[in-house]
Amino acid sequence: MIKVLFRVWPLLLGIVFIMLGNGMHFTLIGLRGGIEGFSTAELAIVTSGYFMGFLLGARLSPLMIKRVGHVRVFAALGSFMSAGLIAFPLLTEPWAWTVLRLLLGICMSGIYVTAESWLNNAATNETRGKVLSAYMIAQTLGIIGAQGLLTLGDAGTSVLFMCASILVSISFAPILLSATPVPVVEVVRPMPLRDLYTGSPLGTVGIFLLGSAFATQTGMGAVFGTQIGLTATQIALFIAMLFSGALVLQYPIGWLSDQMDRRKLIFGAASLGAASCALGWLTSGGLWPLMVSAFFAGGVAMPLYALLLAHANDSLSTEDMPAASGGLVFTFGLGAILGPLVTGLAMQGLGPYGFWLVLGATFCAIAFYALYRMTQRAVTPVDETESYLGVLPTASFVAVEAAGAWAAEKAEAEREADVEADDKS
Repeated sequence: MIKVLFRVWPLLLGIVFIMLGNGMHFTLIGLRGGIEGFSTAELAIVTSGYFMGFLLGARLSPLMIKRVGHVRVFAALGSFMSAGLIAFPLLTEPWAWTVLRLLLGICMSGIYVTAESWLNNAATNETRGKVLSAYMIAQTLGIIGAQGLLTLGDAGTSVLFMCASILVSISFAPILLSATPVPVVEVVRPMPLRDLYTGSPLGTVGIFLLGSAFATQTGMGAVFGTQIGLTATQIALFIAMLFSGALVLQYPIGWLSDQMDRRKLIFGAASLGAASCALGWLTSGGLWPLMVSAFFAGGVAMPLYALLLAHANDSLSTEDMPAASGGLVFTFGLGAILGPLVTGLAMQGLGPYGFWLVLGATFCAIAFYALYRMTQRAVTPVDETESYLGVLPTASFVAVEAAGAWAAEKAEAEREADVEADDKS
């Protein structure tokens, strides 16, 4: 593992800096938006703008890479992102913030595609699983660390936005100085949603609903905290708990995923998420119950993404995985666009705690649909399933496709090893 990390540490370091900057901006939107007097509905539209841009960037960035290369695309998008972060406190209007968030979504999507391409190229078949795992940990630590940085300044000034911009700018150095040209990213046409649903109904519907839950947590969490009167430090801790839960629960959920019917685990994880939302709603603002709710709601949301991807791959052939990866990322993006809009309307009409009601209802929908699917299709034997690999919802189709290919290769190798062991015995 140490040798693997030695090869890719500059890329991982750059990713940490990018996530520090991006993680700061996500929470800052809710904090500064509240100070500027933006309504919940307006902040919901601003939040959705990022995910609209992310979907658009996933389509545009491979075309740009093909035209001018990875290095130029990465540098250009990083520069635009850095400039966009500085522009937020200068243009404090909802429509301007929506445009800026759209721009940042495009930039981050392209940055992910480029960085993940370099990272994937630096790995071998034997090390790809470890490299991807290290990448996901670096992303999570960057987001958690960003919440700590927010406590060092005042969201009512431009300082924190400038700090986020500086961190993104610094991230270029380790990545660009270490990266080598890689083959052009090939975009496989995403599998049509109808075919995706036919192949894996639970994977498709679950990913869509989870997109809504994830965007609600990360985009509207700070808005919720502002409206119930939490301090900036408490809001930062609240958001950090969402991602800390994912860091802690990823491994045990991943281990269970390879030991049992994944539909049962999806039902259990989603039920835990719904219960944690109920706790957040019923405790009416008690600080530590809120933190416990955030820990488990975020703790199951991100592992659920990888779990649903693994479940979808169980129903697909290896040849279909690239197209399915694009389709699933697109489906997740659609849910991520709609989630904050629905949550914003609920919070506008029902008050701040509409946040927990929508989030809990989404987890319940995932749980009940998983329960329903158990009655519609026979369980896939554990020894015929693909291996689980934690992939964060923030990853692009490059990482999702690489993780799926790695999981399929590992599962096939394990099956061959079992056959050889049986023959010897």
